[in-house]
Amino acid sequence: MQALNRVHLNGLRAVEAVYRCGSLQRAADELGVSPSAVSQQINRTESQLGRAIFERTSGGLVANAFGQTMGARLSAGFRELAAAVALADDNAANMLVISVAPAFASRWLVPRLSRYQALYPNVSLRIDASVQIADLDRSDVDVAIRMGKGDWPNTNVELLLAQEIFPVCAPGVAAQIKTPADLAKFPMIADQNTMFSSESWLKNAGIENISMKSGPVFTDPVLCIEAAIAGQGIMLAWQLLAADALADGRLVDPFGSSAKSGLGYYLATPKNRRPSENVNGFKRWIFAEIQSTIDRMCPPR
Repeated sequence: MQALNRVHLNGLRAVEAVYRCGSLQRAADELGVSPSAVSQQINRTESQLGRAIFERTSGGLVANAFGQTMGARLSAGFRELAAAVALADDNAANMLVISVAPAFASRWLVPRLSRYQALYPNVSLRIDASVQIADLDRSDVDVAIRMGKGDWPNTNVELLLAQEIFPVCAPGVAAQIKTPADLAKFPMIADQNTMFSSESWLKNAGIENISMKSGPVFTDPVLCIEAAIAGQGIMLAWQLLAADALADGRLVDPFGSSAKSGLGYYLATPKNRRPSENVNGFKRWIFAEIQSTIDRMCPPR
């Protein structure tokens, strides 16, 4: 603790803010001071420490190797300080911040949140819906739900559900599909940003020599689902995206044959932050909800 006497707290705040925000201007906006004031605090802190923290480049301040290490530890320390102060604020202490992709949020998570709130009425939720992967070490995000291979750095990950891919379509379209060859009669609705390919499912189903028709291309998988429900073609979907529409009959899986994608939905938490009881409660709830969803899918997988 005596080492802290060498530097001023405001200087450390300035260092941490620039490291986390990536620029003097953004750090100044967050701290409510001018960029020059932030720069002076950093210069003073470097002088007090006797070594440089940032490199001065034409693009601005860039943390050097020492600055990267120090900045990460300062971020962790200030989060703990913020959490300590937040104990005086019941709302802040009971806030749970969840980072999730918009498609997952709208198609699966949001319709089920009332059940979570019934179990945990004192927890305030903030849903950060974004396609950008949140940096758990540099944000207030408590839990992130991500699709991938589970290999994100500086995180603890738990597999929620291994992703399987399979074709879905409206009941009217499914009624016209008697054999795999009938798939070629209908457009394939495509997600421009998908990590899956129709070839993976075709190979798994033992289907060869079928050339699928090109259909509409969307930049959002939710729009692909809506197009499939509207009878505009066939979409290659995965469990949680299509589960509710399959359960209530808006969509049909005409073959009941799925392929492993090699990807999965994972629950990610910061590696250097001890999970709160709110985080642990959310984990218990979401695992139970996913199992319930899979059980309700028709046909069961």
